[in-house]
Amino acid sequence: MEFDFKKKLIRGSILTFSLFIITYAFFKAENLIFGVKIKDVNIANQTSFENNKIEIKGNARHATELVLNGREISIDKEGNFKEDIALFSGYNIVSIKAKDKFGHEDEKNYKLTYQKNI
Repeated sequence: MEFDFKKKLIRGSILTFSLFIITYAFFKAENLIFGVKIKDVNIANQTSFENNKIEIKGNARHATELVLNGREISIDKEGNFKEDIALFSGYNIVSIKAKDKFGHEDEKNYKLTYQKNI
């Protein structure tokens, strides 16, 4: 009877350890599996502005390349970015594209309106 208990204890320990390793590996590989995400952008879709110069800030964690309206912009080690853009009178589309070192991409498009004060 004691022998069966030892076997079950050893099997249970091995199973628990294996599940721990698999869970840890999944959380460490999460960025590889899901890729880059653009988030925390300070502008909202369908927004109107009275000033033609706006500052766009956000985060694209693990991005190696970030493009704002067709122009590559710089990002820091944490993936934060900040850039000023000029809006044309009327309807504007702001496009943000991020790419990571594994080829995963994310793109966000914001439709903005600039209305001059007369």
